Amino acid sequence: MPVYSMTGYASAQHGASATGAETDARATPSRRLGLEIRSVNSRFLDLSFRLPDDLRALEPALRSLLTARLKRGKVEVRAALESEDNNALQDPPPRLLQRLNSIQDSVKAWLPNAAPLTVADALRLCANAPSASEDWASAVPALAEEALDALMAAREREGKRLAAMLQDRLKQLRALAAQAVPMVPQLVEQQRLRFMERWKEAMALTDGAVAPEAARDRAMTEATAFAIRIDVAEEITRLDSHLDEIERLLKKGGEVGKRLDFLIQELHREANTLGSKSAALDLTRISVDMKVLIEQMREQVQNIE
Repeated sequence: MPVYSMTGYASAQHGASATGAETDARATPSRRLGLEIRSVNSRFLDLSFRLPDDLRALEPALRSLLTARLKRGKVEVRAALESEDNNALQDPPPRLLQRLNSIQDSVKAWLPNAAPLTVADALRLCANAPSASEDWASAVPALAEEALDALMAAREREGKRLAAMLQDRLKQLRALAAQAVPMVPQLVEQQRLRFMERWKEAMALTDGAVAPEAARDRAMTEATAFAIRIDVAEEITRLDSHLDEIERLLKKGGEVGKRLDFLIQELHREANTLGSKSAALDLTRISVDMKVLIEQMREQVQNIE
């Protein structure tokens, strides 16, 4: 499976033709349905809908459609209905006009001085009235499927880019780990020689007051303790293991964002330990470079589903 980003955008449009004969001057102008889906990163799947009143009843169907294919992300669905001819006026539905007339009579009965409704008032009140000839129950899910396919394609393209970036950082981290491995034996040997020199100097100063074997044993004990203290073989091994697991997850794809986020935290822990055990400037530099790369990975992993 591919790696999906949680970031994406897609839109789709559908035109609803007017019913009735084309020569009928009273035919209702066609309306165009536009639908947009925006997605950004989130810990969980968070859906929100901004739908006109005509489409409000279709929200459960849209929610079911999205939850079947999306696992994580803050997703916003917007839909809008507008006339394809913005200069055309729709004939107000007769039943709505009758209702307005009845309401006006009731108002005048209580408020005789109230101003009567104008034509502009009636058109404004009827502007958002649903048309009986337009049934979006089948059009909206199909349009949402089209937009969702486009969104998934966009998220897949972005996920492919993120995976390539992470693979590049994995390669750099492996190179840094390879540089650190031979440094530890060199440092241990240098420290052992330093302890032995100190031992010889101490023996010369004591003029035989201290047994040579005891002084040498003490020097070797200190060298061994130093070797144990700076040994980062375990950290390098765990770091390599985490890198292998991240690479495996990127190849596997699917819903891997949370596991990648956990592994990034573990990588950061090993890099910190490596830095704390550092006994040389070069090893400290490697630890810092590792943490910079890991932080770059962390920022991108938070966008993966």
